[in-house]
Amino acid sequence: MFIDYRQEQWPEWLGTTEFAYNNKAYLNTKTLSFKANYRQDPRMEFKVRKKRKYKGAEKFVTKIKEIQEEAKVVLGKA
Repeated sequence: MFIDYRQEQWPEWLGTTEFAYNNKAYLNTKTLSFKANYRQDPRMEFKVRKKRKYKGAEKFVTKIKEIQEEAKVVLGKA
């Protein structure tokens, strides 16, 4: 799913595909492939952000709600 029909980009996406495969818990084993092979969880190398409100997100949500309300009114009239 990551490559085009000529299959020229697979070297660029191989690491991402491998990580996705190894980071999936399978139904039969109920464990990650990586953990089964290496006896440890894969390191994802990211820091958890502190929980806080983002003004940009709040503005976006407000705008979307306004648009939805306007759409309901217009659809109701139609």
